[in-house]
Amino acid sequence: MLKRSLKITGITLATFIGLILLYLAAAFCLSRITVNDDAVAKNDVTIYILSNGVHTDIVLPVKTDLIDWSQLVKYEHTEGKDTTAQFIAFGWGDKGFYLETPTWAELKFSVAAKAAFALSTSAVHATFYKEMKEGETCKRINISRSAYQQLIAYISSSFQKTATGALMHIQTTANYGKHDAFYEAVGSYSLFHTCNTWANNGLKACGQKASLWTPFDTGIFYHYE
Repeated sequence: MLKRSLKITGITLATFIGLILLYLAAAFCLSRITVNDDAVAKNDVTIYILSNGVHTDIVLPVKTDLIDWSQLVKYEHTEGKDTTAQFIAFGWGDKGFYLETPTWAELKFSVAAKAAFALSTSAVHATFYKEMKEGETCKRINISRSAYQQLIAYISSSFQKTATGALMHIQTTANYGKHDAFYEAVGSYSLFHTCNTWANNGLKACGQKASLWTPFDTGIFYHYE
């Protein structure tokens, strides 16, 4: 009986490790396949991709003649209410991660499990910035007006909205600083559709270089080295 239990445990553990290795191998290989490899830079609108080492945001100008994001993401939704910001970063992710996990040390198994298997809701995190500094974790991308319109449509479709079209602001004290806010979002986070998958799909949507699929920020930034 003991031998049988140990055998079952061993098979279960081996299967689990095998699935993790398969996931990581797929993430590595598919992230190296470039989509829109022939994308041509246009100087109409400048956007950025920004990583904190784990999570990728798409950074856009607050105001252009195509859209004024501050009319949707209100300055007054942030603690700082600073109207001088020139850029706004958008990130999508699991609502539990965003609001209940200020640090990795405080990550709960229940939150991680729900996120991994698409069992919870999602949120959009919006952050205002006065300037962007290019570097290893911040890359500039120059795109056309038509590409920017496609990106606007992609990001806008990620928000839940009221009957009047307003974004659904999440009232919380879990903000990361004085210049950010959270909003109810569409879709569910999972192992196969992460915050970085969302950002990568945004680049795909507007015809920019991206991974075929990636759950990690490194898969995105690989194409902008």
